[in-house]
Amino acid sequence: MADTAAIDVAPIAAALPTRRDDKALHRMIFVGIALLLIAAPLVLYPVYLMKVLCFALFALAFNLLLGYGGLLSFGHAAYFGMASYLCAYTAKHLGFTPELAILSGTATAAVLGLIFGSLAIRRQGIYFSMITLALAQMAFFFSLQAKFTGGEDGIQAVPRGNLFGVFSLADDRAMYAVVCVVFMAGMLLIYRIIHSPFGQVLKAIRDNEPRAISLGYRANQYKLAVFVLSATLAGLAGSTKAIVFQLASLTDVHWSMSGEVVLMTLVGGMGTVFGPIVGALVIVTMETYLAQFGAWVTIIQGCVFVLCVLLFREGIIGLVAKLIRKPL
Repeated sequence: MADTAAIDVAPIAAALPTRRDDKALHRMIFVGIALLLIAAPLVLYPVYLMKVLCFALFALAFNLLLGYGGLLSFGHAAYFGMASYLCAYTAKHLGFTPELAILSGTATAAVLGLIFGSLAIRRQGIYFSMITLALAQMAFFFSLQAKFTGGEDGIQAVPRGNLFGVFSLADDRAMYAVVCVVFMAGMLLIYRIIHSPFGQVLKAIRDNEPRAISLGYRANQYKLAVFVLSATLAGLAGSTKAIVFQLASLTDVHWSMSGEVVLMTLVGGMGTVFGPIVGALVIVTMETYLAQFGAWVTIIQGCVFVLCVLLFREGIIGLVAKLIRKPL
């Protein structure tokens, strides 16, 4: 009887993908992304590529909160936008070098995430989402009224400066190299968080919070931690974007930016490692190359979103992962 059971189970176990195989696949994808980033400037405009990478990091940060924490925030533009403002202000008016300006914006987003997260996690579901939206709107009106933000004009002509006081970032290709390093570092950090014991607990809380609490995990502490991490990485994306485009404006902190990052995450594949990158690529490409259609771009984006929901709810990468039966 035991031999029969062994014969029946062995082929099934052999057919199942192992964790080692998944890691090898992910390692290959990371190497492929790195090679693409190196070759891309030979074909595409570096400023367009930098915009894609900044928003891809923003979407990855949001996906950490939604896809793995199960928390839908409608106010992530607050961290992206406020970090952008602080980075631009410190670079232009305080003379910070690019790396210090980016760090100051990222730290601002972390503090803001801690404050807003402490308030928001007290509620669940739609109430949590509405609180994040309300807090983000407060950040928007603060940005509109505060003197240092420049109001409707924003902070313009932000100097790119010299990295570490030595390497000039005036050239787009030099700036592109820095953005690539920031993006890869952020992506690898998020990947490590997802596959750490902390990430596994997050998934347990997302799937069944009462059961996770019954096992002794303090769910609110984990949710606050992932909220702050997500806000910090969103701030890193916003700060980098301010240096790239030498501008921080109300667009960065507007509620539509929060909706845009939700769209990127869902189109690419919520709860996947690489989905937000594809989603950001699709949305930014549409905005860039369909800009001639004006307001119709928003309608086209809406149609794409509807198609994704109707045809493949898992998103683009989610559908690919389902077809190859490998987690991506």
